[in-house]
Amino acid sequence: MFENLFPNPFAASRRKVMLSSLGAAAVLSLPAVKAAATPAKPDSSPTPSNGNKTMASSTFKTKDGTEIYYKDWGTGQPIVFHHGWPLSADDWDSQMLFFMAEGYRVIAHDRRGHGRSTQTDLGNDMDTYAADSAELVAHLDLKNAIHVGHSTGGGEVIRYVANYGGNGRVAKAAIISAIPPVMVKKASNPGGTPIEVFDGFRKGMFNRAQFYVDIPTGPFYGYNRPGAKVSQGIIDNWWRQGMMGGTKAHYDCIKVFSESDHTEDLKKIEVPVLVMHSKDDQIVPFADSGPLAAKLLKNGTLKVYEDLPHGMPTTHSEIINADLLAFIKA
Repeated sequence: MFENLFPNPFAASRRKVMLSSLGAAAVLSLPAVKAAATPAKPDSSPTPSNGNKTMASSTFKTKDGTEIYYKDWGTGQPIVFHHGWPLSADDWDSQMLFFMAEGYRVIAHDRRGHGRSTQTDLGNDMDTYAADSAELVAHLDLKNAIHVGHSTGGGEVIRYVANYGGNGRVAKAAIISAIPPVMVKKASNPGGTPIEVFDGFRKGMFNRAQFYVDIPTGPFYGYNRPGAKVSQGIIDNWWRQGMMGGTKAHYDCIKVFSESDHTEDLKKIEVPVLVMHSKDDQIVPFADSGPLAAKLLKNGTLKVYEDLPHGMPTTHSEIINADLLAFIKA
């Protein structure tokens, strides 16, 4: 079923992967050799400055005992990044480096059940995701922060800002390829995605090792489009992040990203929100998401892209980072 949903024309054969792995193992087993006489040229690329603050990663425990992993780098106005399903804080690597170099303090956490956080069997719902974000913000005592969310993380941002964003905690927000207002097709959302699509996702979780290859190889990064420039490293990194998390939490999160309704949340938000969405998003269809979310916001701005994929923060980070920076500085 999932071969039809997510065609995999670029996947390497099992034999090729095995040979690559064996080759890597052989290299690692070789004895150490002396460095070449000619010294390597120093790296001339800019290094992010973090002022007097040490780059750190750590964990904290929520009120229900869930351990949440987070990264906290740099100094300056804080930007908090919220990742999509079924990924981790690592999905924001390009943004973390870029905005740290621009003088911001950058924070990203692994949602409960994802990445290095506790593989929870309970609390896998949007209200708890937002509450966990609020606890992270309180733990780090963040004020005047910008919150940026991708996909499911965009829903998390909207729920968090609507319910916990007062008292100077939030300055602005941005959502990218995000799920609000609501994804699933129903009477109040006739243009939504049929529930059968999400049932297919749930079935895929019973062989998620393969499912987590099919998704990034196909629609997530637009690699199923003719002429797409495929990055095997990006595909492998998506798979790596997904397999780090808990199967039960990821399974539960399918209901969260498909059925959570953010209509009332969007109406409550006062701060400026940038809504970034591409017309060629194959995961969260454009017509039923970005334009509708922007209309419901009191101070929303819709930024439309013509042919970028759902995972555009990774595949087109130079475009997304520049547009985010312009919004933040405006």
